[in-house]
Amino acid sequence: MTAPALFDAVPAATPAAGPRPRPRIIGLDLSLTSTGVALPDGTTYRIKTRPQDGDHRLVIIRDNLRRMLATRAPVHLAVVEDLPRNAMAAGVTGMVQGIARCELSDAGVPVAYVVPATLKSYAADHGRADKARMADAAYLAAGIQFTDDPGGDQCDAWWLRAAGHDWWGDPIFTLPAAQRARLAKAKWPAGVAR
Repeated sequence: MTAPALFDAVPAATPAAGPRPRPRIIGLDLSLTSTGVALPDGTTYRIKTRPQDGDHRLVIIRDNLRRMLATRAPVHLAVVEDLPRNAMAAGVTGMVQGIARCELSDAGVPVAYVVPATLKSYAADHGRADKARMADAAYLAAGIQFTDDPGGDQCDAWWLRAAGHDWWGDPIFTLPAAQRARLAKAKWPAGVAR
C-alpha cells in the first residue's frame, strides 16, 4: 500500500549558508632594520634589529616570523613588498626576502609580490608617494593612524594586507576602481582558491 500524496517525503530544507569567513591575510614590508608586519586582524608591528647584531638579524626576523605563523590560525595569503627594481639595497633586502620566503613556504602560505611603486599607486594614487602620503591615504581609506611608524614599515605592511584582501575579492574599504586596477601589475599566486 502506498501513502497518499499528502504524506510524500519532502526533501529536508537546506540550511542557509552563513557569511563566508574572512580570509586570513598578512602583509610583510621586509627590511633588515625594521620589518613591518600586518596581521590578519589588521594589527601591525615592527620587527626591529640592530646593526651590531650582524647576520644574526636574519635569525631574529626568521624566528619572529616562525613564531607568528605557528601561533595563529592558518594564513591564506601573505602579500610581500617585492624587491625594488635597480636599488642599491636590493642585495640586503634580498637576504631578508629569502628568509621570509622559506618560512612562508614551510608554513604552506601562498605568497604575492607587489613592487613599491605599484603599492604606492594602489594606496595613494601616486607611484612615488612618500611615507606621509601613504599614512594619510590609510587614514582617509579606513581611519587608521600610524603615529609610531617613523619608517612607514607598518603602514606599508597594512597596505599590502589591504591589497591582498582586494585581490581575494574581500576588500576591507572602498577605493576608486582605477587604484584597484593597479593591482593587476602584482605577482599573485596561481591556484589559490578564493
